[in-house]
Amino acid sequence: MRSPSSSDNVSPLVEIRALTKAYVRGKQSVEVLHGIDLDIPEGDFIALMGPSGSGKTTLLNLIGGLDSPSGGVLRIDGDRIEEHSSDELAAWRAATVGFIFQSYNLMPVLTAQKNVELPLLLTDMTGSQRARRASVALELVGLADRASHKPNELSGGQQQRVAIARALVSDPRILICDEPTGDLDRKTADEILGLLQRLNREFGKTIVMVTHDPKAAEYARRVVHLDKGTLVDEAAH
Repeated sequence: MRSPSSSDNVSPLVEIRALTKAYVRGKQSVEVLHGIDLDIPEGDFIALMGPSGSGKTTLLNLIGGLDSPSGGVLRIDGDRIEEHSSDELAAWRAATVGFIFQSYNLMPVLTAQKNVELPLLLTDMTGSQRARRASVALELVGLADRASHKPNELSGGQQQRVAIARALVSDPRILICDEPTGDLDRKTADEILGLLQRLNREFGKTIVMVTHDPKAAEYARRVVHLDKGTLVDEAAH
């Protein structure tokens, strides 16, 4: 796991200029994002907030390379990722981004250990190398003693920790989190958010998190509010 860099980057890790996104519905083109400008420095922890339909998840998916913008500029570490082929983009995501979702998305027939190893199947690592990396990731999230358990043998909070370990196992620079505590009680949610905050502060992971929960947003360094596809407010913690 990389440690935070001591050097200051001249350019932000994520640079967004006049970003737009439109979807075709029937014969109409519906613009979801309207000219977004946003910089995310390496090592930032940003919470995206706003009402349903404000464009939060759309923006998150664009940053994570799951979708392509309709217009404007999106650079990740100076790279225009939308210019990549589908194969290049898949390789970029595997190396650069870790995804954490509200619904965990674990394979029910696999143990925690094997679930965490899944992203490494795309690499040229040996089985023993994958196992070691997964063990380190599970230890980092406090689940080394649950490695042999399947998802139905774990609590919701433990399942989300496995999902976080899976997102970390390839040592990505960016963690993309879509309502990561939406299905958890307050105490468990705070534990997960504290873990994300530790990953940001101690390991320098850049985190972009969509949340509806103001208490969750308090764990971030910055809160950005969107409304009707437009960035309307930004506050630092």
